Amino acid sequence: MIDMAAHPGTRPTYDVVVVGGGHNGLVSAAYLARAGLSVLVLERLGHTGGAAVSATAFPGLPTRLSRYSYLVSVMPEQLMADLRLDVTLSSRRTASYTPTLRDGKPGGLLVERHERDATRHSFLELTGAETEYDAWREFYADVAEMARVVAPTLLQPLPTERELRERVDPGTWRDLVTRPLGEAVERRFTDDTVRGVVATDALIGTFASLHDPSLVQNRCFLYHLIGNGTGEWRVPVGGMGSVTGALERAAVSAGAEILTGAGVSAVRADEHGGGEVTWTSDDGASHSVGARFVLANVAPWVLQILLGEQPEPDTKPEGSQLKINFLLDRLPRLRSGVDPAVAFAGTLHLGEDYSQLEAAYADAAAGRVPSVMPGEVYCHSLTDPSILGDVPSGTHTLTYFGLLTPASLFEADPEGAKALAVERAIASLDQHLVEPLMSCVARDGNGDPCLEAKVPQDVERDLAMPGGHIFHGDLDWPWAPARARLDTPAQQWGVQTNRDAVLLCGSGSRRGGAVSGLGGHHAAQAILAMR
Repeated sequence: MIDMAAHPGTRPTYDVVVVGGGHNGLVSAAYLARAGLSVLVLERLGHTGGAAVSATAFPGLPTRLSRYSYLVSVMPEQLMADLRLDVTLSSRRTASYTPTLRDGKPGGLLVERHERDATRHSFLELTGAETEYDAWREFYADVAEMARVVAPTLLQPLPTERELRERVDPGTWRDLVTRPLGEAVERRFTDDTVRGVVATDALIGTFASLHDPSLVQNRCFLYHLIGNGTGEWRVPVGGMGSVTGALERAAVSAGAEILTGAGVSAVRADEHGGGEVTWTSDDGASHSVGARFVLANVAPWVLQILLGEQPEPDTKPEGSQLKINFLLDRLPRLRSGVDPAVAFAGTLHLGEDYSQLEAAYADAAAGRVPSVMPGEVYCHSLTDPSILGDVPSGTHTLTYFGLLTPASLFEADPEGAKALAVERAIASLDQHLVEPLMSCVARDGNGDPCLEAKVPQDVERDLAMPGGHIFHGDLDWPWAPARARLDTPAQQWGVQTNRDAVLLCGSGSRRGGAVSGLGGHHAAQAILAMR
C-alpha cells in the first residue's frame, strides 16, 4: 500500500482539493480531514503559510520576523480549540501610544491595555479637559456592545442584516454601519489626535477617506474591533509562523496531504459537479487530479483566471500599505520622556492625527506619496523575546505599517517612490526621537542596515495577492444583505462562486479578511453540509 502522506498528490481523485496553502486553506484541510474526507492542499511556494509566516529576513542573524501578517485578533478561540492548536497568544502591555508635538512641546497620548488612571491623566494632559476621555469610553463601550453581538455569529451561517440590526442600539448601528465613519468621529470627538487614533482602524490595508460613501472604511473598522468580542490584537508567541505551523500539523495529523512547490495553473469545474485541478511542479512537469470539490484559497480575481475567465482589468484589487521590518540594536528614546518599553509595547501611532489622515488621503488620491506619512509601529519582541534568537542584549524588532499608500503610487517609479515612502516613514518617527532611528538599526552579516520594506507590488510578487491587497479585495459586512440568496450551504456560509463545485475558502470569502481562519472554516462547513 502506498503511504499517501509520504507521496501527496498521487491519488487520481480526492474529495477536496485546496488551491493555496495559506492559513485558511490549512483550516479547511484540517476540518475536512478530521471529518474523514480525502484532502489535498496544493501550494505554489516551497512552504505553507502564505502571508502568515515567520522568516529570518536579515543575513547572518537568527531573528525570525512575522514578515507580512503580524498580529491575531479575529481568529475565534473556538476555532483554535476545535483544531487543538498549540499556539499561545500574548497580550501587549500597552494598547497604544501616540507621540505629539504641540507648539514645539513634545508629549503623548497613552492608552493602557486595561485603562486606569494613567490613561485618564494622559487624555487630560493632552486635551485639557475630562470630556474627551469620557467620549472615548462611551464610544468604545458602544463598539464593544456591537462586537459582542457580531462575534458569536462568525462561526455560524451568515446572519441577516436585519437579525443583527435589531440587536444593536440604533445610534451605534448608524455610526458604524449606515453613515460614513468620519461623521461619528467628528461628532463624538473634538481633539485632532484623539480623532485620528480612533479613525486609523478604518484604514488598515484600505485606501479610503473617512467620508467615503462606499463605507469600505466602516467595514474595515468593524473587522478590526470585533475579534472574539473584545477586539484585542495579540502577539503569537514564536511569530506568525507558529500559527500556520500548528495549522499544518493539525491538517496533516488528521490525514490531509500537502504538496508544496505546486503552482496551480487551471481549475475546471463540471456542470454537474466535480472538477479537476492542474498544477506544475518544481521540475516543470504538469499534473492533474480530480476532485468532488475545489476550495480556492486564492483571491477571487485570481480564481477567475484559473477558471479560464478573463476578469476586467479595472476590477483588479489594489492594496494600500507600506510594511517595513527593522532589527534594532536598542530601542530609541522619545523626546516626550516616556519609557520606550512602554511606548513601543503596543501600537505607536505616527502622523495619524485626523487632519493628517485626510491630508494623506488627498495626497495619495492625487498620485503623490503623502508628505506626512501616517503609520503605526510595533515592537513584538517586547511581548515575545523568543523570536530574537541568540542576539546581543537590548536587540529588538520593530515593524512599521504605513497607511494610505495605494499600489498606484509605486507604478511609474517603483524604486524611487518606495525609497521616498520609506524616507518619510522614518522621518515621521524621527521627529519624536532624541536620536535618529537609523542610528539604532542593527547591521546584518553583510554589514547592511537591517531594514526590509514591502509595498503592494512586493506583496503581489511574493504572495500572488492581486494588487498586493492583503484582504484579497475590499472587505464585506459580516452578514447577509437583505436580498441575498441563501438557498445553498455555500451561499449560507458566504463562500459561493458561479461554479457549484468550486468554493472560496480564503480572505475573499464574505467574512474571510485578516488572519482569522474564518474563510477556511466556512468553506469546510459548507462542504460538510453538502456531502
